[in-house]
Amino acid sequence: MAPDYVFRPMSVGDLSTIRCWLETPEVVRWWGQPDEQYALVSGDLDHPDMDQFIVTLDDHAFGYIQCYALGTWNQGFGPHPSRTRGIDQFIGVPDMIGRGHGSGFIRQFVDSLLASGTPRVVTDPDPENRRAVRACARAGFHGNRLIETPDGQSLLMVRGS
Repeated sequence: MAPDYVFRPMSVGDLSTIRCWLETPEVVRWWGQPDEQYALVSGDLDHPDMDQFIVTLDDHAFGYIQCYALGTWNQGFGPHPSRTRGIDQFIGVPDMIGRGHGSGFIRQFVDSLLASGTPRVVTDPDPENRRAVRACARAGFHGNRLIETPDGQSLLMVRGS
C-alpha cells in the first residue's frame, strides 16, 4: 500500500523550516544558493499563480512542492495547453532521500491535479540530477526534450495530455 502524503499549504510559519531545508547539501546542489532561493520561495508566498505546500508523512514534515501556472512562469518550456501547471520540489530531510518518497509524493500530487481537470503538468529537473529524473519518471512523467532556462539546461518532463 502506497504511503498517504499530506500537502499542507505553506505559511509564513514554515519559512524557518524552508530556510533550513534550503541549506542542506542535496538541496543546495540542485537548487542553488540558499539566500537566493529563500528570497524567491518566500517572495512567492502570496503570489496568486503559485501554490506552495509542505509535504508530510505521518505528521512528519519532510518536503516542499510548488505548483505554478505555466503561463506565468513559462521559461523556455514552449507551448502547452491552457491551464498547464509546472511543479518544482525537494526533500529537505536527508534521511528521507533515496526511499521512494520523491516519486511517491510527486505521483500523488500530480494524480490529484490531473483528476481535478489540469490538462498537463510539467517539471524541469537538471538533466544531471539523475535521482530527480528517475523520481519524476517513476511518478509517470516522460522526458520531452532538453530546454534552456534562466537557470541553465533542463530536461522538460511532461505528464498528462
